[in-house]
Amino acid sequence: MRARRLGRGFRAYLLPGIVFQSVLIGGAYATGREIVEYGAQYGAAGVWCIVALGLGFSVMAVLTFEFARRHRTYDYRSFMQSLVGPLWPLFDVIYAVMVLVTVAVVIAASVRVAESVLGLPEALSIAVVIVLVVVLEVGGRRQIERFKTLGSVVLYVSFAVFAGVVLAVTWENIHHVFQAAREVEIPQIGVPALLFVGVLYVGYNLGAMPATLFVLDDQHRFRHTLLAGIVTGIMATVPFVLTYLALMGHYATGDVLLAEVPWLEMLPGSLTPVYAVVILWTLVETSTGMLHAVIQRVDTHLYSTGRRRLSRMHTGLLTAAILLAAVACSRFGIIALVSRGYGTLAYGFLLLFAAPLLFRLLTRRL
Repeated sequence: MRARRLGRGFRAYLLPGIVFQSVLIGGAYATGREIVEYGAQYGAAGVWCIVALGLGFSVMAVLTFEFARRHRTYDYRSFMQSLVGPLWPLFDVIYAVMVLVTVAVVIAASVRVAESVLGLPEALSIAVVIVLVVVLEVGGRRQIERFKTLGSVVLYVSFAVFAGVVLAVTWENIHHVFQAAREVEIPQIGVPALLFVGVLYVGYNLGAMPATLFVLDDQHRFRHTLLAGIVTGIMATVPFVLTYLALMGHYATGDVLLAEVPWLEMLPGSLTPVYAVVILWTLVETSTGMLHAVIQRVDTHLYSTGRRRLSRMHTGLLTAAILLAAVACSRFGIIALVSRGYGTLAYGFLLLFAAPLLFRLLTRRL
């Protein structure tokens, strides 16, 4: 009985944050490039970005979880239909683009790191990832939950170790950055603008929120959604803070901030093989979470129109096809995808996802 109660508590309070973080990691901080664009490039002033994104993630998670609980919408099609009515197909378009862009960023980074550090051919790295993701998707919900729980612990610990190693060597540099409060690289940018940068970071990462819907059916009270939302916000913010501090240790030179994969430049040579394995694992985690939401969406549509649900073979083929499309998108390069793709997607998610939730909260129609 006690074990069952603990299991329910884990699924209600922790599992949503674990799933969100496991999807978030690929597009949010796996390469370090994302932290440069949305915080580190502003030096010490980037702390204001962290304030905004920390609050933003928690608020959006609480609102999303509570809306799903009240309307009992545990797949993103029914969720968006309840949230924005006839505009829900627009979310399909934005979400599909987000999946391609995010997975493309992680593919580009993973392939580059695996080839330069481990000597793995590009085709082999991609093939291994596709096979692993297909196996997980075909295995279904429980298999994905177990993989993500284990994977998130491994990734969290790994990035904490990476940050700890870098901080131990560069802590004095970090202290100088904050003590001197250097001028930001973009002139005349004020606190409101920095807060908005943090909001944009939350905005493009809202695309990871629908990936949590399938594990929210164990939340039965507002207490569940409130605590789970706060935990989710913390889990999403801590890795950003650690990566930001690591980057501040190299802020004075600026070379690391210009790199496509800053983590690869910051870590000592002895840890780069570990990082290569971790980022490949990240690709599997992110792809699995995002594609599971897409597959659920397609499956729900087929069922609602009276057609057969996706078979295991169809699930595998759809997964492989989306991953191959992301491979094609990865040719555009990491910096271009992060700086242009993420910024554009952020506005779409803020308009179609965040704004309706906030409006319903303000009008007490959540």
